[in-house]
Amino acid sequence: MAKYGEGDKRWIVEERPDGTNVHNWHWSERDCLEWSRSLLSSLLSGITVLDGEGGLVIRTKTVDKLEGEAYVNVRKGKVIPGYELSLSLSWEGEARSSADGEALLKISGTLEVPYLADENAGEDPEVRITVRDDDGPIGRRIKDAFIAKGKPIIFEKIRAYVQAMAKGGPAKDELEAKKPTSAAKAAALDAKTALTPSAPAKKEKKVKEGFKNITLTERFNCRASDLYEILMDENRWKGFTQSNARISKEVGGEFSLFDGSITGVNEELKEGKLIVQKWRFGSWPDGINSIVKLSLDEQEAGVTVVKLTQTNVPEEDKYGNATVVENTERGWRELIFHKIRAVFGFGM
Repeated sequence: MAKYGEGDKRWIVEERPDGTNVHNWHWSERDCLEWSRSLLSSLLSGITVLDGEGGLVIRTKTVDKLEGEAYVNVRKGKVIPGYELSLSLSWEGEARSSADGEALLKISGTLEVPYLADENAGEDPEVRITVRDDDGPIGRRIKDAFIAKGKPIIFEKIRAYVQAMAKGGPAKDELEAKKPTSAAKAAALDAKTALTPSAPAKKEKKVKEGFKNITLTERFNCRASDLYEILMDENRWKGFTQSNARISKEVGGEFSLFDGSITGVNEELKEGKLIVQKWRFGSWPDGINSIVKLSLDEQEAGVTVVKLTQTNVPEEDKYGNATVVENTERGWRELIFHKIRAVFGFGM
């Protein structure tokens, strides 16, 4: 037994020169709020939106407020960003005479992003633009021009922040430094080869890297036919999700859920028994589709068991966020199954 204060080295997890994380036990968290404040200020401040076009000059000024939290977790070398922020950006606009360029009106205003969060990383956030000084015709013209020309620029800058967080934020350089060099990898491979006894080559089953499967089982106090109808009826979807939905009831027909965030195609349908769909989030990398299979089994009258399997769910979205699998699973439980129980009274 080791003396008090020394510890047994066999059980100590420490940083290694080759970057290897012993037993993959290491979890680190880095506060990113001040880093986020600095980056968003540099991205959003001093942008020239219009410089004389149509007699208008519009510029952003400074990020006046940033509140909330932002952090990056690193587990087994994987970056897991988390942030919920609200920010306020000041801007100014000027209308000039087309004849002599003389200033007709100068106004100032505020741009607010009330909710910028990792859970909505694949979507453009809500942006509110207001005018402080003047709400007359010229003031409204400047505001409308800022909405038309400025919002796309703001979205582009915010996407740059989202991508930077997905890559590790302020921890990015540390992660790069800890990656083993090619020489270290080669040495580790040589050592492993030397210590491993030779054995007949086995044909291994190929595993699709970067993807995972989801499996869920839920029970409902209802007939299987009723639950099937709810899952395949767009008006009922609108009711329990409080969002727009469009659902075809035909094989080969398309569907769109949660205001277009989810889209897909019906692959196989057996009324009251089976729904198989090609299914994807808009934030997933282009061309990536998962397969959702919902099996409905009415084991006794009025009690239906739903077995869900969703295969080929990407571990990361196109912005580099590594929370796709857990968010998808939570969405099925909290935004679909739990809502159906609550709205239609199918609780167990």
